[in-house]
Amino acid sequence: MKLSQIKEILQNLENVAFQLEDGTFVPEHFHVTEIGQIAKNFIDCGGTIRTEKTVNFQLWNADDFEHRLKPRKLLNIIKLSEDKLGIEDSEIEVEYQSETIGKYDLEFNGKIFILKNKTTACLAQDACGISENKATKESSECTPNSGCC
Repeated sequence: MKLSQIKEILQNLENVAFQLEDGTFVPEHFHVTEIGQIAKNFIDCGGTIRTEKTVNFQLWNADDFEHRLKPRKLLNIIKLSEDKLGIEDSEIEVEYQSETIGKYDLEFNGKIFILKNKTTACLAQDACGISENKATKESSECTPNSGCC
């Protein structure tokens, strides 16, 4: 979900709620403690230089059990971050603390926001000689010089 999409959705909501894919809800007293833009410059295992930009939302729970973030307040935080930081309309990545800091993609099911589990992938499968079949094999079959990243 892009920043422009969440802004549009928030205009028509009464409450803001987040749920993990496993059905667990982020406690309703969460705070959005950060909104920022993250630029990632990297090289993949095939030698291609890549750049990614995401808008980062950080969710945090405190012992402030009476706190409730309303859509209008979140819209104001987003607007402030756009005005002060020049944040672009990029895909949103949400950070949320579980055993460690988890990073999630964001979707909306018509009522609540869903924190979608992110996965890793080889971006240069052709350069690594990995076909779709090889990419799904057990790791025990991935030996040195076998073409796996």
